[in-house]
Amino acid sequence: MRRQSFTDDTVDYAAVGATQAHDLMQYPPEKSLPAEDAWRIGSGEERFTAASEQLLAWGPLRGGDLRISDVRPAGGPGYTGVAFDAEGAPVAPSRLDADQRFDADGTPFVSAGAGVRLHGRVDGHRADAELRVISVIEEPRRVGYILGTVGHSLVSGEELFVLEWRDNDEVWFIVRAFDRPTAPTYRLFKSRVRRRRRALFTRYLRAISPLYAS
Repeated sequence: MRRQSFTDDTVDYAAVGATQAHDLMQYPPEKSLPAEDAWRIGSGEERFTAASEQLLAWGPLRGGDLRISDVRPAGGPGYTGVAFDAEGAPVAPSRLDADQRFDADGTPFVSAGAGVRLHGRVDGHRADAELRVISVIEEPRRVGYILGTVGHSLVSGEELFVLEWRDNDEVWFIVRAFDRPTAPTYRLFKSRVRRRRRALFTRYLRAISPLYAS
């Protein structure tokens, strides 16, 4: 499933796109721990649009003890990333590439194939990692992306962030992930991986939802 722009710093796991599979919790990639959660964060088009902008500006990875640096858009022209169907099989990208967008401080928005460095601490342990944007979803009522680990992390795996503006007008924020422990202490004590994941989910929700923050 690798594309040309993955030649430098390819992801460090094999099950690319597995967070898209609806049976992830029952059948996670080998030796990995799956996790998922969903929260209603408001309702209406205005809420969906604002949350989408925040999500695409790396919102979950910013704030608190987490920060990002060295955001590198994909180098090759015309790269549109990998897209997946509901079962996790690769299909045509959901969006053709467009002009790169930037947030208020000049950081490039999330784009397919982009790389980013994560810094900080979670649950008392470092959260430093190199990440790659595997796929970006930008549809009228659904926005999100998949991040995969490239290296230098305590775990190896993937995260899916999705915002949905549902037919009942509710806006939902959904996160799905799987983690394969790479640090020796995490391989020995799987409960630490699960605790780390819960702490990350809490941070992600706080970053996206004003309801949670209040």
